[in-house]
Amino acid sequence: MGLNPQTGGMARAVAVENAEGVGPFVFVCDHASNFFPPPYDTSLGITDADKIAHIAWDPGALGVARGLAKSLDAPLVHTTVSRLIIDCNREENRADLIPCLSETTQIAGNQNLAADEKNFRLDLAHRPFHDAIDKVISQRLESGLPTAVVSIHSFTPVYKGVSRPWEIGLIYDNDRRLADPVLAALKGRGDLTVGDNEPYAPSDGVYYTIRRHGEDRKLPCLMIEIRNDEVKTPEEEARWSELLAPVLRAAAEGGLNV
Repeated sequence: MGLNPQTGGMARAVAVENAEGVGPFVFVCDHASNFFPPPYDTSLGITDADKIAHIAWDPGALGVARGLAKSLDAPLVHTTVSRLIIDCNREENRADLIPCLSETTQIAGNQNLAADEKNFRLDLAHRPFHDAIDKVISQRLESGLPTAVVSIHSFTPVYKGVSRPWEIGLIYDNDRRLADPVLAALKGRGDLTVGDNEPYAPSDGVYYTIRRHGEDRKLPCLMIEIRNDEVKTPEEEARWSELLAPVLRAAAEGGLNV
């Protein structure tokens, strides 16, 4: 299964937009796409409905990330294939790197993969994605540009039968330089239910990208999760990027060491 991208097959499944942006943020979007290139369009054993469901991607996340990148003159690095092929927000040795079960859906074509297929998928998307982020950040630091790393995700309103009340959640670990001012600003609006390490926390294993490119580099960092029924249309995506851009800008301008 799979085509070797070194021999004219699939292209590397990562995109970099506005790489030369000089604002203080780098945005990343791990689960931006629900594209299934051949042979994965037929080989995973999932339905057309599965391919547009949350298990395949984070709907709305890329639109919000693009809006933020434009407003804040920031680079954006994002994936271009579904996370059901490989999840770029997981360590290479994790069991759910290539998920056999997503929420309650079995992914038959991910069962019992050969080592060369796993390595192919790593080379297709996972390694190029992280290499691209590393390159963008390294170039910025060499140029002396202040840099904070923010990942944009969306989450399903109901997970395994449990409703989630938060319109937005902020996920963070040891570095709170972004989390504290952004939490305060969003809660201070009075019109949002804001998750504080909800609906996920780093202990859930969802923090790999931000840990690798933010915490490990000692850069300010934050993971933002928006409930996906809030970002169903381009207009709703724009509303959230317009809401978040000044909040993030204020965090950076408020003495943040970026």
